[in-house]
Amino acid sequence: MTKLFTCLLTVALLALASSLASAHDPSSLQDFCVAVNNSNSAVFVNGKFCKDPKLTTADDFFLPGLDVPGSTSNQVGSNVTLINVDKFPGLNTLGIALARVDYAPYGLNPPHIHPRATEIQTVIEGTLLVGFVTSNPDNRFITKVLNKGDVFVFPMGLIHFQFNIGETNALAFSSLSSQNPGVITIANATFGSNPPINPDVLAKAFQLDKSVVNYLQQKF
Repeated sequence: MTKLFTCLLTVALLALASSLASAHDPSSLQDFCVAVNNSNSAVFVNGKFCKDPKLTTADDFFLPGLDVPGSTSNQVGSNVTLINVDKFPGLNTLGIALARVDYAPYGLNPPHIHPRATEIQTVIEGTLLVGFVTSNPDNRFITKVLNKGDVFVFPMGLIHFQFNIGETNALAFSSLSSQNPGVITIANATFGSNPPINPDVLAKAFQLDKSVVNYLQQKF
């Protein structure tokens, strides 16, 4: 009897330890979530309503068109075609997204972060200068020149960029570890916020003349 009790106690303790080890909040899929008590006003977060699995077809897991280049006729000379859960419902709950990134000659995907995803990028055509900056206090700049077939990873939440240093178009594909990775372009978010950040704050933070800050806020 004592031996049986000891075995049952051991199993119970292992089960409790296992449940405690797995107890954590799921990763957020949006910037914030304000709780509401009224279920009629509630919005499902970290996922969407799910289709009956018996009614799914191959088309739910298929998306054509990623062979079509995006337009790079813009100020930075690049275009990101993001395939996330909003465009591809079959990604829901799978924790992954995909992006096609087209670059004109000397085109730039400006410094940005993905608040909810690590990114791994493969160069298909062209030559890219890529890099990311580590967190405070070191702020180390990790950079590399990538050619066709090269792969580089950008850790979650760190500022990173890609720059086409070639005289021809470049193409890369990126996988991201969230169905909704999010993106914050540093310059746009800082100088193009709505409403604008107080220019005195930005002037002091960036050690710029206030007139320069005003110009940048108008530009973005």
